[in-house]
This record gives sequence, C-alpha cells and structure tokens, in this order.
Amino acid sequence: MVQDPITSEPPPSPEVICSALDDPDCREIIRRLEEPMTASELNARCEIPQSTLYRKLELLTDSTLLEESTEIRRDGHHASKYSVAFDEITLVLEDDRSLSVQIERPARTADERLAELWSEVRKET
Repeated sequence: MVQDPITSEPPPSPEVICSALDDPDCREIIRRLEEPMTASELNARCEIPQSTLYRKLELLTDSTLLEESTEIRRDGHHASKYSVAFDEITLVLEDDRSLSVQIERPARTADERLAELWSEVRKET
C-alpha cells in the first residue's frame, strides 16, 4: 500500500530521514523532481542505474520524502509517478536531548487527494 505522507502516523524517525537525505542518489532524485515523474522519466534524467533507482525511490517513499501516485493510462498500463512530498525538514533537539523531526508538507488540492485515494485502491486490487 502507498504510504500517504500527509496522514502517516507516526512520522518517520530522524534516523530514517537523515539516512535518506545522506544518500547522494536520493538527493539527486529530489533535485530532479521539479514536477511529478515516472521512474522511466527519472532514469533518463539521473545517472543512476535503474535497479538502484527503484531502491532509492522505495527508500524515499518509505521515509515520506516522496509521494507515489498512479498515472491512469487508457491502455491499462498505469504508471507510478513520484513527487517531492515536503517543503522543509527541521531537526529539533528536544529537552531530553533526543532528536525529533518536523516536516512541512505542501498544500494539496482536492484533485490530488482523489488521485491518491485512487492510487491506493488500484494497488490493493
């Protein structure tokens, strides 16, 4: 099932976020995602081997830094599209000296929420 970065509970740990952001391939993917793209489109723009690209996309979606949605095609061969799911990430040193993470998410339209729900339904069937 696709993880919804907006409503996911609990948020990913600071370690998970830092691990994803520490990866040069993950940072390259984030840099290239100026608009939603499929893995094929990203593969053409990034110098990352395809098998590695899929692993990095999974890492980024699991850490809720990317959002995965489904592009519906008339031919029935639907494709996943990826987009950046944050505007800002802040690491906070709490009173007990532990780290917490705060992720500022972009505003979403009703159409985007409907598309996400459809993506989840398609993946579960």
